[in-house]
Amino acid sequence: MAWILDGVAGLHAALVEAGYTVIGPTVRDRAIVLAELESADDLPYGWGVTLEPGGYRIRRRADSAAFAHSAGPQSWKPFLHRPRAKLWDARRTDDGFEVAETREEAPRYAFLGVRPCDLRAIGILDRVLTGDRYRDDAYAARRDGVFIIVVNCTEPGETCFCVSMGTGPGADSGYDLALTEFAGEGRFLVDVGTEAGADLLARIEHRPADPVTETRARAEVDAAAGRMGREMPAEGLRELMAGSLEAARWDDVAGRCLTCGNCTMVCPTCFCTTVEDVTDLTGEHAERWQRWDSCFDLDFSHLQGGSVRTSTKSRYRQWLTHKLGTWHDQFGSSGCVGCGRCIVWCPVGIDLTEEVAALRREGEKSDG
Repeated sequence: MAWILDGVAGLHAALVEAGYTVIGPTVRDRAIVLAELESADDLPYGWGVTLEPGGYRIRRRADSAAFAHSAGPQSWKPFLHRPRAKLWDARRTDDGFEVAETREEAPRYAFLGVRPCDLRAIGILDRVLTGDRYRDDAYAARRDGVFIIVVNCTEPGETCFCVSMGTGPGADSGYDLALTEFAGEGRFLVDVGTEAGADLLARIEHRPADPVTETRARAEVDAAAGRMGREMPAEGLRELMAGSLEAARWDDVAGRCLTCGNCTMVCPTCFCTTVEDVTDLTGEHAERWQRWDSCFDLDFSHLQGGSVRTSTKSRYRQWLTHKLGTWHDQFGSSGCVGCGRCIVWCPVGIDLTEEVAALRREGEKSDG
């Protein structure tokens, strides 16, 4: 059964009362970013975005919609998989060193405004960081008990291609509550996904959705599937990547790529890290930190004797073939959710959907 909610102020208040730190979109530094929301008034009412390869800008809308914007520079990843975290610190003693592990108290998060593509990305991170023998305990602690409110997409961005990857524009599972916004009307259709979601909804004023209103909301989400800004047919991607290792297209993209790593930093599923040890000048105190790393970094594949991937070509190829190909072998799915962030935040506007299309064309020409 679906419900109608008039605004989200009551929802935010109920989350705070339940002890959650509410994270959601807000306008800051000429972008829509994710941050703690002190109240529902912090949401980006009346703001939309214009996206293009290598370009992002916010714009005023004609209405006061709260969630009528596409993916911003952040995903939800930094709140779960910290960009930098201390693992332990050590102090010199008379008998050697005394090492103490760092155990951070995990916040009790509620994520308000998660897009379906980002919801799928969280699910992928769950599988990568908690679903195997290499469990990240810090991630697991932060992830445990997160209350997720997803917002279905009715206005996809110019660089979105979630339909191609099967991750949107509507969410079908993995959330506590799902909202569909009637842009400019201040109303939301609400679907309940868990018992925790039902309990929270019971604390705030809501009413049953009439059939006409529910049908309209579902139709707007369905219509969004036909308005994607990009397309990347997912069928055969794994085989395409495996069969294109010697393609000439890699040289073409290498001539444009700056190996800056922006694409991996904004990607909601890239998870690679490295560790660094630091010490003070006296040598009495040392710390070990874990921080995000990128396969575009020359030192990422450094072994004794040098780096394995010294060329831009080899590093870009590693990233794309892993994301779309060998990720299936490791984790059973693609590592791409179609959010389009890597296109927008690439300084030179490299579009992975165009690169994949070019690899297909080259492969078909070769076969022909």
